[in-house]
Amino acid sequence: MRMTHSLASRLAAVLGLVAVALGAFGAHGLKEVLARNQTTAIWEKAVFYHAIHAVMLFLLAGRKPLTAGPWFCFLIGIILFSGSLYLMALTNVRWLGAITPLGGAGFLAGWFWLALAKGKEPG
Repeated sequence: MRMTHSLASRLAAVLGLVAVALGAFGAHGLKEVLARNQTTAIWEKAVFYHAIHAVMLFLLAGRKPLTAGPWFCFLIGIILFSGSLYLMALTNVRWLGAITPLGGAGFLAGWFWLALAKGKEPG
């Protein structure tokens, strides 16, 4: 399957929606579980990085040409970084924290890629 601007935008929007939903669910539906596990801050960090990078995915999806490399780095970052933190917050299984830096590396790679990318200057 080829990544198009439309597909990238839709996936980014869904990931943004999921970030907001998980933030609300964590604050209300999972409040007792997160308090019992003492992992509320972990959940909040997962939501924070998830939301920021969902916005970046959406912004990148609108760029011409589509910068697929950084886009996929951020997607992998959300899945591994935020995903491992969500699971750790829910289960209190601490070894899941070993996966988190891999997602962080995805975020860093995406930002580094953007820093080195040659963009078209207006005018």
